[in-house]
Amino acid sequence: MSKSVKLATLVTQPFELLLEIERRSAHAQSGVGGSPLPDEWVGIGFRIGEEQFVVSRDQVREVLKLPESMTRVPGARRWLLGIANLRGHLLPLIDIKLLLGSGRTSLRRTTRVISVNHREIPAGLVVDEVQGFRRFSNQEFSEELPQTIVRCDRFLTGAYRRSDETWPILNLFEFVESNVFLQAAEE
Repeated sequence: MSKSVKLATLVTQPFELLLEIERRSAHAQSGVGGSPLPDEWVGIGFRIGEEQFVVSRDQVREVLKLPESMTRVPGARRWLLGIANLRGHLLPLIDIKLLLGSGRTSLRRTTRVISVNHREIPAGLVVDEVQGFRRFSNQEFSEELPQTIVRCDRFLTGAYRRSDETWPILNLFEFVESNVFLQAAEE
């Protein structure tokens, strides 16, 4: 079927309607967050403070709104905001900006939780804003680590540079496996 077919014209032909919807869905996925093209990398862009970062989409389970209620953990460091019940699973919520020593994340309407897709360490990282999927060509990758205000240099694996924008790549798995992250008890 041609691309210009209107779905309304297929109302009386359910099989053809489903085929057209499937065709459009496959086409749309190849452009936004779907399967990457052979020479591109897909990540999720987000903001910590005024800086933008990107993480591999494979390291993110999901992006959530900040839950309305969470339970504080007695004896925990200040950056462990609490534990939240999200869809029946307990998830520790970590203020990543505070953990890195760059001040507290302001809790606003745009604040989001990035649920890390780690097999053994459940974690929800509280960030200022999630900016959605970001696609980069392999030619835009640089191993040179950019300077950041947020003290996360040891967790960066390079950056993508596009015109005047730089997107440092934050490795979430290295971050949640680090001693800094795993030492949540107040001393």
